Amino acid sequence: MVNIKQLNPEASPRAAYGARLRSSREGRGWTQDELADLAGYSGRHISAIETGRKPPTLRFSRSMDTVFGFTSTAESFERAWAELRNGSLLEGFPEYLGQENRAAEIRMFDVGAIPGLLQTPEYATAMEEGNVRRGTLTPDQAAERVEALMDRQATLNRRVPPILIVVLDESCIRRVIGGPSVMERQMAHLIEFAERPNTVIQLAPYSMGERRPFNRLVNLLTLPDRSVMSYVESETNGYLDRELTSVLPLVRYYHQLQAEALSQAASVAVIDEARKGTLR
Repeated sequence: MVNIKQLNPEASPRAAYGARLRSSREGRGWTQDELADLAGYSGRHISAIETGRKPPTLRFSRSMDTVFGFTSTAESFERAWAELRNGSLLEGFPEYLGQENRAAEIRMFDVGAIPGLLQTPEYATAMEEGNVRRGTLTPDQAAERVEALMDRQATLNRRVPPILIVVLDESCIRRVIGGPSVMERQMAHLIEFAERPNTVIQLAPYSMGERRPFNRLVNLLTLPDRSVMSYVESETNGYLDRELTSVLPLVRYYHQLQAEALSQAASVAVIDEARKGTLR
């Protein structure tokens, strides 16, 4: 008789994830090998996740959501993974990630720092090291966040990638994160980003002054059915909104932002000038 390890979901967040995976699998009447075949993993890998010997990854969690039909639901393994990997996330962000992965078009605006989808590993690491120094994260948590961000970026490299439109406040390229060498590579990455066929990058220069409509992060997602949702953040809260009465004004303001921002060619020229300045 096979010795089935008893699971204690109260032992840790990883144990709770594993116990829920086993419960979901057994609820379908599947063996570990049968679930593994459906998801493209090995039975040994499924066993290691269920018993907490191996931590789940973002890709694994999304595979489980696809197999079980949990994508973008309250039962989502991606949501559980996000809570496990990142601790307490801003409200709405786990759900936003699920929608971002489905979006046909992503429009972003940020102030003060390069948004995650455009960060290099070195820039992301420097950002998280700041959190470690402030005592808000452990070194292991910081490393996990960087890994999670790289996974998030990789999910956009699908067969038909989304259109990705990014407007950066000029402060994003002027604020030095990680030192000159990190910033030089980050600026080079932004220039490379602008060369892709599915991307647009623009700078909102300081000279826009009061004409800049946003003062903090704003993301707009257009889904395959052409519905639009918004995600906004403060320091302590995040909010995903599907109501047209509140989303459409943000869409209008975003168009105004793009009209006032520098063209992509002019933006790339400013970014390249900033990059060269880091080499002096």
